[in-house]
Amino acid sequence: MIPNVLTVAGSDSGGGAGIQADLKTMLALGVHGMSVVTAVTAQNSLGVQGAWELPVEAVRAQYRSVVDDIGVQAVKTGMLASAELVEAVAELLAGTDAPAVVDPVGVSKHGDSLLAASALDSVRTKLLPVATVATPNLDEVAQLTGVRVESEEQLRRAAAAVLAYGPRWVLIKGGHLPGDAVDLLTDGSEEHWLRAPRHDNRHTHGTGCTLASAIASQLAKGRSVPEAVTAAKEYVTGAVAAGFALGGGIGPVDHGWRFRAGF
Repeated sequence: MIPNVLTVAGSDSGGGAGIQADLKTMLALGVHGMSVVTAVTAQNSLGVQGAWELPVEAVRAQYRSVVDDIGVQAVKTGMLASAELVEAVAELLAGTDAPAVVDPVGVSKHGDSLLAASALDSVRTKLLPVATVATPNLDEVAQLTGVRVESEEQLRRAAAAVLAYGPRWVLIKGGHLPGDAVDLLTDGSEEHWLRAPRHDNRHTHGTGCTLASAIASQLAKGRSVPEAVTAAKEYVTGAVAAGFALGGGIGPVDHGWRFRAGF
């Protein structure tokens, strides 16, 4: 049986991030991808020109439709936009017997806000407690906890601040720091430091969505959290290295890099 993985996220009309990136990642990693659309964005390589969230009842109906009939082996969440959507999705995840990877999307690659300020408390108190793995970047850590990371040594402090809200594991993504791309995965007792060389490539749109979807895909295959995150990091590193120009701004990572590399 091919594992089923569900993304609950916004649509990126440019195809580099959001549910489009999630589904491409799932295909590349050999799982069956399914989607619950939470918002529609008008988005390209230059930024987000508009965003429209879907009604809570539409999100809930999509989720129930998929989970009740097909079933899921892992769920990944991305852009949830409002407190109402965050709380509805958290409730759905709590009632689903599958690991949940929560990417607490707050801002786009171009700096466009994708989460209402009023939704932050719902992310902290409702969504993070039901996460198997939370995958914030440093901007999202600051947004959620107030902790600002400026060096690798401070990643532990950031992880502790996020873990205080209840996820089982947290992956603090240190990609915004200088030097190698260093991430810290921890559950508060064990630590895994994941390092990759930094590629001199500005075309990195969709990196966070892609990583979270890759983790969910590996968890759906039955891997442990450390194994899933390590494999996902390897996949994303290759995708970043192969990122390509698209339009006049920041292009996407290449979700199909392994196919083109002859794997």
